[in-house]
Amino acid sequence: QVQMKESGGGSVPSGGSLRLACVASDPSYCMGWFRQRPGKEREGVASIEGDGTTSYADSVKGRFTISQDLTVNTLYLQMNNLQPEDTAMYSCAADRRPISCTAAHFAGDFAGPLQFRGQGTQVTVSS
Repeated sequence: QVQMKESGGGSVPSGGSLRLACVASDPSYCMGWFRQRPGKEREGVASIEGDGTTSYADSVKGRFTISQDLTVNTLYLQMNNLQPEDTAMYSCAADRRPISCTAAHFAGDFAGPLQFRGQGTQVTVSS
């Protein structure tokens, strides 16, 4: 069982920045972030593989950057130029199955075996 805990959420004005962090009890080859916006379907935001390969949703490309520090088992999401439509609960997740590690993959519910997720951290962007 992999424990994952997010931090770094908060409230910022439009155009602001936040950096989310996710500490995992154990590293996984495929890790990423997803978000749940009010009234919207879950959206996979970004993913990163153990070799550093990244993938992003079109909605955040050029604004968000995913990274990881494997020495401290921490996943990050740097979010710049935040907009009100980015308001959501952001969660980190990991998948230990041999899958295609892409941002879109993180739109799943991550309730299966070898899949893990955190509880989320709220990001609110005001206009």
